[in-house]
Amino acid sequence: MELKFIVESLLFSAQKPMSLKELRDVLAAAAEADDADAIIKTLAKIKENELTAVLEQLAAEHATAARSYRLACVAGSWQFVTQPEFAPWLKALVGVKIRPSRLSQPALETLAIIAYRQPITRSEVEQIRGVNVDGTMQTILERGLVESVGRAEVVGRPNTYGTTALFLEYFGLRSLEDLPAADELRRIPVAKPPAPVTADPGLATTPPEQLQLNEEAKMKDEKTSAAAAIQDPPPTNP
Repeated sequence: MELKFIVESLLFSAQKPMSLKELRDVLAAAAEADDADAIIKTLAKIKENELTAVLEQLAAEHATAARSYRLACVAGSWQFVTQPEFAPWLKALVGVKIRPSRLSQPALETLAIIAYRQPITRSEVEQIRGVNVDGTMQTILERGLVESVGRAEVVGRPNTYGTTALFLEYFGLRSLEDLPAADELRRIPVAKPPAPVTADPGLATTPPEQLQLNEEAKMKDEKTSAAAAIQDPPPTNP
């Protein structure tokens, strides 16, 4: 039995998209059964690149057949989806599900900047857009399209943001590499704030020996000033 037909049966039966890891886990679980034969056990050792090639072949065959459905990879997971032109009849069959409101143009612009320039801070997004993005950032964060991915190595250590797997699913992308070319957006210069100061006299980050030298020099100057004042007393009134 060919592997592609086994994978096809799994994807048809699954109630959700399946990743390469999930497909491999199923193949491995089948091999652990008491009645598993040699072929089933062999398939449990399939590598990811081999499984990907089988999925690509299966997707190409379904596309060539021009059926009402196709095999698609979205956000790294595979699933069978119906062709868009059949939407009117499917809506009549299952009803129209309540979906979140469409993203506004400002939200889409902010999301595009993050997608192409990630990881990026909120202030850098504002530099590119030229406007405050507090409201739009809150919207796309609440929708789960972006998330905090770390902190920038600049003063204040602000959060940096990047897109999520839900972003890929929302726009039907396999990965970020499928984003349309946007060289102009990538070339927009962004002024970086200065890096954190790590050694400044008087700060706790200054090496202890340096603090000691500074303190000794300060005491020496005070002694010199005091000696000069004694040698040259101020004039007194007659």
